[in-house]
Amino acid sequence: MAFLMRLCTLVVNVLCLPLHLIEAVGLYGVYKRIFPFCMDRVSVNYNKIMYNTKKELFLSLPEFKADGLLTILEIGCGSGANFEFYPPGSKVICTDPNPHFHKYLKKSMTQNDHLTYERFLVASGEDLGSVEDESVDAVVCTLVLCSVKSIQQTLREALRILRPGGALYFMEHVAAEPSSWTYFFQHVLQPIWYYFGDGCEVSRETWKHLEAAGFSELKQRHIEAPLIFMIKPHIIGYAVK
Repeated sequence: MAFLMRLCTLVVNVLCLPLHLIEAVGLYGVYKRIFPFCMDRVSVNYNKIMYNTKKELFLSLPEFKADGLLTILEIGCGSGANFEFYPPGSKVICTDPNPHFHKYLKKSMTQNDHLTYERFLVASGEDLGSVEDESVDAVVCTLVLCSVKSIQQTLREALRILRPGGALYFMEHVAAEPSSWTYFFQHVLQPIWYYFGDGCEVSRETWKHLEAAGFSELKQRHIEAPLIFMIKPHIIGYAVK
């Protein structure tokens, strides 16, 4: 099966040569203007399907408030799909490497006026240098660690900006069981998925990075989300600094 997977992946890579070329010459940036429009609509459907799971995940957020307002920094906030699940009165710092999400983000901010929004930073998860050390109660990343260039560096940044006792909340699709057909197709279709998902990689074993990141406590579980087979396997939970 491993040989067949490598062969099929090679075939898909060959078929993706025009996309590889488009990226190589710098034209892929045009899609980054379109991607926020697509994700804004996808997020609405994702929230409907995963509503109870998200609600349960973020239920414990108030427990990590040190004093005053609960301060949340969201890595890869996109169009603000998580805002409705945050506790009323929370202060939110939004970050995303794609500035074209700002239009959709403003719409979500208006719809979720139970929160206070401090600022929107155009920044990747690997480089949050403008955020002070130990300055936030919670960091949130959902469907983000699949597309960052370095999971390890993103987690290091999360640990840096979290105050002692603060928590990183996550909900990520991950690689399936190696013996499954889902795992097979995750690898075979990855080359084309990468482009339409703006760098998304469906075959990452993200849980291993979380386990090795150095958090004092990690609560995570694997679930099968009721979604398209490529992104059914999920991990959800939180990690305490």
